[in-house]
Amino acid sequence: MELLRSNLSRVRIPEPTNRIYKQECCISFDTPRSEGGLFVDMNSFLAFGKEFVAWNYKKSGNPVYLHIKETKKADSEDRPSKKPTLLALGVEGGFDNNDPEYEQSYEIVILPDYVNLPFPSVDLPEKVRLAVDAVIMNVGAEKKEQVAVWTADRKHVSKHAMDLKQLDNGVIVPPSGWKCEKCDKTENLWLNLTDGSTHCGRRNWDGTGGNDHAVNHYNATGYPLAVKLGTITADLEAADAAVTSDVYSYAEDESVVDPLLAQHLQHFGIDFSSLQKTEMTTAERELDQNTNFDWNRIQESGQEVEPLFGPGYTGLVNLGNSCYLAATMQVVFSTGGFCSRYYLNQSLEAAFGSAPADPTVDLNTQLTKLAHGLLSGKYSIPATKKDDTGDSAQTTLTDKQEGIPPRMFKSVIAANHPEFSTMRQQDALEFFLHLIDQVERINTGNQVSDPSRSFKFGVEERLQCSSGKVAYNKRCDYILSLNIPLHKATNKKELEDFKRLKNEKDAKGEELSSDEIVRPRVPLIDCLDCFAAPEELHDFYSTALKAKTTAIKSVGLTSFPDYLVLHMRKFVLEEGWVPKKLDVYIDVPDTIDISAMRSKGLQPGEELLPDAGTEDDGISANEDIVNQLLSMGFNNLHCQKAAINTMNAGVEEAMNWLLNHMNDPGIDEPITKSQKGALHVDQSKVETLISFGFEEEVARKALQASDGDIEKATEWIFNPPSDTSNMDTTPSSSGNVVDAAMSDGQGRYRLIGLVSHIGSSTHCGHYVAHIRKDGRWVIFNDDKVGASKNPPIDMGYLYFFERIDG
Repeated sequence: MELLRSNLSRVRIPEPTNRIYKQECCISFDTPRSEGGLFVDMNSFLAFGKEFVAWNYKKSGNPVYLHIKETKKADSEDRPSKKPTLLALGVEGGFDNNDPEYEQSYEIVILPDYVNLPFPSVDLPEKVRLAVDAVIMNVGAEKKEQVAVWTADRKHVSKHAMDLKQLDNGVIVPPSGWKCEKCDKTENLWLNLTDGSTHCGRRNWDGTGGNDHAVNHYNATGYPLAVKLGTITADLEAADAAVTSDVYSYAEDESVVDPLLAQHLQHFGIDFSSLQKTEMTTAERELDQNTNFDWNRIQESGQEVEPLFGPGYTGLVNLGNSCYLAATMQVVFSTGGFCSRYYLNQSLEAAFGSAPADPTVDLNTQLTKLAHGLLSGKYSIPATKKDDTGDSAQTTLTDKQEGIPPRMFKSVIAANHPEFSTMRQQDALEFFLHLIDQVERINTGNQVSDPSRSFKFGVEERLQCSSGKVAYNKRCDYILSLNIPLHKATNKKELEDFKRLKNEKDAKGEELSSDEIVRPRVPLIDCLDCFAAPEELHDFYSTALKAKTTAIKSVGLTSFPDYLVLHMRKFVLEEGWVPKKLDVYIDVPDTIDISAMRSKGLQPGEELLPDAGTEDDGISANEDIVNQLLSMGFNNLHCQKAAINTMNAGVEEAMNWLLNHMNDPGIDEPITKSQKGALHVDQSKVETLISFGFEEEVARKALQASDGDIEKATEWIFNPPSDTSNMDTTPSSSGNVVDAAMSDGQGRYRLIGLVSHIGSSTHCGHYVAHIRKDGRWVIFNDDKVGASKNPPIDMGYLYFFERIDG
């Protein structure tokens, strides 16, 4: 006790603003249920497993810890599972998986000699009792974040509800017997609150649901609000019917509240007080799918796979729509660069030693923690379950592993990001690029150990106008995004037969069975050829002719990275900019050779296009591009700037530029000559690049080539700082120069992994990873890891290839 009293100055009573960690070690995945329990630093309130607490004492000098140990309680009787009423975890009404209950025990531990003092105890100093009580009563930082992001958002009142136009067309909706006006669907029906029409809902990705007639009706009429028939109830226990009824605003593209729903229904002769709820709302259906989802549907034809355990076979717990993160990180940590940087060549102790005071907010530490969690095999062990005898003391191993929850990593990598910081499903491609960007940032100045460089490659665009003169523009990238040329399908006859069969069944009102559906099969080599094929650019402003002309654009790679990531553009925009997923198979061989895609650079006899002079009027906006952007609702001035800054390359390029520059400070300033010719460069941005080690002339030209974007300008500068003074930063290439910061080799690659997606959008559905390990394919489906029997190689969204040298 005297030892504790002598260290009272190192004990703090937590304040309301303090983040208290007590569910998980900050540098491992140990928990209070792990062997040895968890030690909470009573000064910093960080938690450490038994193996790691001595490191914290050595680094911080903090000697006093609260030791928390949880042991499983014996079940006296079976607890009934409660059906969830809220799509949430850890809150009242949320999911309850009937998990076993645990009993907590506490003691005070003083390092370095691990002196133990019981808690609670009246002999403890009051300051210690108050501090420990506060830690125990406090909801841990991990739990706070989990509950905060899982609690479903409340629906808001539709902006169309209060002044909704309703037609006096004499429509009276009967209280029952509803049917879609366009087909025979009698379920999932939506009543349009403007004209009283009844149509079926959207078709789901798996073919279930409706036939899209309700949304098609909105597209044709613009009538915004519809209510799902069967979800309206007069049950007083169901709270406000206006809130619980399923009202959807097509104009706002989300579920909403209609405060005047009773009035709007009365217009069509519906007295909601007489209606009984007969269908699940969309939210309830989503909840039901989350509860009863059959994972076998996405696990290789529903076959059970052989579970795998050990180093490299650790699953990741789904934190709620985090499968995009899990699938991506499993493949990333199977690559040599990330495995070496964060596992083989960096110990947990070294990462913790170089971390700031709070390692939970340090990306380097959390990447190292995740790497060791996935690759060490420490947590890849079979879970235990109670024997059939009911004796909780007798447990057996199961074929399932518990996996590790990447909470701290997700919190760090998603910090301040408007999308990844939510619990919504995200695009695995966008997450991969965000990860690579963050990893590159924390390894600035240390290119040798930067694992992101193993994905980095150079892209060179060659432009040749009708004058015969050329321009070369370079950039770097981390993924090769490929269009899918459906006209190259190898099963055209089967597709024609399927189209005839579909038309016949549609005419009869019959539905196709799943085994009758035929999908296009497109070879991957045709997707690569499409990327490299020359393309005509119309209305290209030639500085040689000082006029608009047609140019030929071709693209090649200046280097071949250690790992090549191919992104299949399965999500396209239909007419009206409606997103659609291509239902297509990609025939991907085991190895590919892209040697022919290497760019050749400026060739002997080629003459470069002259630079645009600042005194010239320069390029003017293409009217067709501007008009198409205007039709989408963009501002005229913004549309002109987008066309000018993309050299009238096309609507897609201009729209992408516009979306990336909508918040630029000078976006609303008039167009000047300098914007038509040489772009004005903010001197402060030049100074920023100079501070990175680049020379002023190089920095200025890089910013001009990158629309003043510092990040893009940094990528645009290919050579390392020591060589930038000799770099020709005009749009040209001095032969086949390879960036020293990029790996390079032959163009032969072997497929090592893929991330596949099931769902109608990248922001819904599910992601799964398949990785080639130890000579076989392995499926990683969140915390489920097993030997793959039939990897869906032709269904990939992202493909990961490893370069073969020699």
